[in-house]
Parts: sequence; C-alpha cells; structure tokens
Amino acid sequence: MSILSMDIRRVFGLNMRRLRLPTGLSQEAAADLMKLGRAHVSSIERGQGNVTLATVDAVSKALRCAWSDLFDVEAARSFAASSKTGAPRIKPSRRRR
Repeated sequence: MSILSMDIRRVFGLNMRRLRLPTGLSQEAAADLMKLGRAHVSSIERGQGNVTLATVDAVSKALRCAWSDLFDVEAARSFAASSKTGAPRIKPSRRRR
C-alpha cells in the first residue's frame, strides 16, 4: 500500500488517538479541552469525521503537539499495527480497474 492511499481522515484520527492516550485524557475530557462534542471526537478518531483548520488547531493545542504530528502517515500506520492500542487495523486498499 502506498503512503498516498491512506485516507487523510484516517491518518488524522489515528494520530489524534495515538497522541491522546498517553496523556490519560478520555475522549470526553479531550473534547472539553478542544471545545468539541465527545461524539465528534469519537468520529474523528475513527477516521469518519471531517475537521476544519480550526479543529486541527484546537486538537494540536489540547494535545500539545505540532500540526504535522497529526498528519504523520508512518506514525499512524505503526499505531494501527500495534495490538495494544485498540486502534482499528488499516486494511490495504484495493485498486479499482
């Protein structure tokens, strides 16, 4: 699977979870810091929610990370491959003919 074939929402969500878990923040506590709803945080972490630039900024401030950390494809892939994370596994995309 090429790096470009991973959905950017999935990358962002996996990295958001990867960076949130070590802080000990629950989704609800993180949502409060980010001024988002918990359900929205959950959908983002599952790679289903779209985010605005304002949300990217709020997430980076709450998790004390750089914006670029949230878009790190290799970190997202490694996190998803880890059996200890509870993160959904990334399945290779199938090429359409």
